Amino acid sequence: MSKSDPLRHVLLAAVLLTRLPLPRLPAEAFADGARAVWAYPLVGVLVGGVGAGVGELTLSLGAGISAVATLAAMIVLTGAMHEDGLADLCDGFWGATAPARRLEIMRDSQIGTYGVLGLGLVTALRGLAIAALGGGLAVVAAAALSRGAMPALMATLPHARADGLAHSVGRPSRRTATVAFAIGGAVAIPCAGWTGMVALVVVAGVTLGLGALARHKIGGQTGDVLGAAQQLGEAAALLSLLALAA
Repeated sequence: MSKSDPLRHVLLAAVLLTRLPLPRLPAEAFADGARAVWAYPLVGVLVGGVGAGVGELTLSLGAGISAVATLAAMIVLTGAMHEDGLADLCDGFWGATAPARRLEIMRDSQIGTYGVLGLGLVTALRGLAIAALGGGLAVVAAAALSRGAMPALMATLPHARADGLAHSVGRPSRRTATVAFAIGGAVAIPCAGWTGMVALVVVAGVTLGLGALARHKIGGQTGDVLGAAQQLGEAAALLSLLALAA
């Protein structure tokens, strides 16, 4: 596969965003990470599709258990990397006042009170929304939209530290980030109809808000910020779809 091969980009995105046992890529392939971010929402389709499928298989046990099974499947596929980012962000952003200290806390593997509360609340919102929606294509739409929004932060915010996963991936062009968001929308609208368009706008607003907060708190973005963007974006998408379905 050539460096510009779309299949190579999809594989690279899946390697970065999941824990699937995928073929090993040569070290030089990861230098193409910034150009591969357009495929992030396609990874969302995979993760959300598996989650929705598991939810459908367990729906006979009740909506609540089905929603928990959906979340569990997605967490297993991603290795909880986005959940970890959200918890680290909550601890760092509200556990200190100096940007350098915030970044230090975010790197710490231990979870604090803010991280527990933030992760617990967002996970509960996601689970309750999935249960109320009955899972299905809404999960796929939310997973794609939230991952399609992540590259926007990568393209518009500087790196807050000189190392880490986000730094190693690099900074995508605004055009590539726009393509990623457009693909997320192209998935969400067929999955959720006109409500998918509204969810797209809401996710964009949440992502912009988080970007502004990250710039204020630590001067840019990190992998934890991107993980938090996925979690908050997914929760926002699910809640939007639920509100419009009521």
